[in-house]
Amino acid sequence: MTHKIDKEVCNACGSCEDVCPNKAISHKGKVFSVNPSKCRDCEGDFDVPQCSDVCPSGAAVPA
Repeated sequence: MTHKIDKEVCNACGSCEDVCPNKAISHKGKVFSVNPSKCRDCEGDFDVPQCSDVCPSGAAVPA
């Protein structure tokens, strides 16, 4: 499974992009998205997906 950014909830703070170990999160302007081919839910790197762990608005959710 991968994660995605709920654009209705995202406040475009950028916290998720900085913590992603696979560089799966990118943005164009204030729209963030997760590349599902790069996202591994941080398996092998962390116990929990870092994007959802640091997201203050709760926009980083399982896809």
